[in-house]
Amino acid sequence: MSRARAGTRGARARGKGPRGPKRDSRLPCVGGRRRFRLVLTLGLPTVWGAVAITYKLTCPLAQQDGMGARIVSSAVFFVVGTGLMVHVHRTLLRELRQVREVAGAAQNVLLRPLPPRVEGLALAAGRVSASRGACVGGDLYEVAATDHGVRVVMGDVRGHGLGAIGTVAAVLGSFREAAHDEPELPMVMRRLERALGRHLRERSYAEQPVSGRAAQDGALAEEFVTVLLLEIGEDGELLAINCGHPWPYLLTRQARPLADAEPLPPLGLFPLPGELPVVHCGWLLPGESLVLHTDGMEDARDAAGAFFPLQAALTEAARARPAAPQDLIDAVYAEFLRHAGQLPSDDAALLVLRNDREQAPTRQQEPQRPVTRTMS
Repeated sequence: MSRARAGTRGARARGKGPRGPKRDSRLPCVGGRRRFRLVLTLGLPTVWGAVAITYKLTCPLAQQDGMGARIVSSAVFFVVGTGLMVHVHRTLLRELRQVREVAGAAQNVLLRPLPPRVEGLALAAGRVSASRGACVGGDLYEVAATDHGVRVVMGDVRGHGLGAIGTVAAVLGSFREAAHDEPELPMVMRRLERALGRHLRERSYAEQPVSGRAAQDGALAEEFVTVLLLEIGEDGELLAINCGHPWPYLLTRQARPLADAEPLPPLGLFPLPGELPVVHCGWLLPGESLVLHTDGMEDARDAAGAFFPLQAALTEAARARPAAPQDLIDAVYAEFLRHAGQLPSDDAALLVLRNDREQAPTRQQEPQRPVTRTMS
């Protein structure tokens, strides 16, 4: 071995060669900050405790039994106790802020914020989780601009809150890939079904590691997801596949259901049929809005047990102000929270799309009723 090669190998081994590991000058600073925080966390309570013990053992005033001495001793221990409580309180608040920052970042990666516009469509979304402090629960939505049109998914996992997040991640991850890869909506839906099946089997194996096989009954066997798939063409044509989800509302002069076709069963309960019906829902004309929602919006009850009138609230909000997507969501959620009066018992999500494109067919070109065609 030549001296040059031996020197290069030695330099790499010492981290100094061209491909050796790079040293991060920030690491000592980060480690120093961590050590400083550890000293503050453990050192301050120790100092407070040492002050109290030293006073009790060495101060002559603490050995006296008079009323004045007792008052002074009580004041000293009160100050020490208060200092310890304030320190613990500040430490817990700092840790809580860090946990919330991490949780917020993870939630935004899972159910990431939508862009304000996609292919001439103005977008806005809002959600309320049934779990206090959580931004993500059992509701899911996503909008993707693809070569096949703008594709939208809205879904609702059985159950609510943090326990449903794993299923939401499986369905959304599959949609984000399939929406671009598959040329037809039925193929996208089948990809979602397979992804959900894999997720439930993996959860079942994880919950029964001893038996080594998936559970055939129990809570996982009853878990399902309602899913609505929409495709919006360049001319505003609306195609949909609905697996157990509420139909959206179309906002023209008033809110009306987009379709009245019978939906398929939710994903997870039964296998999808051999042919999936694709419903033609007409067109989304310029200036019109489409409002997708989960059943948590219409299932919320007030103190008297009345359901939230979502259709009426949408109509009123659209009449009261220009139907900008975010303004519409803010107005409807204000009415929703006033109606519920407290944190809802189920997750509730809204997704609004407004057509800001310039060209589209006229309303007279639409069929009178949605047309259903089947595709394998």
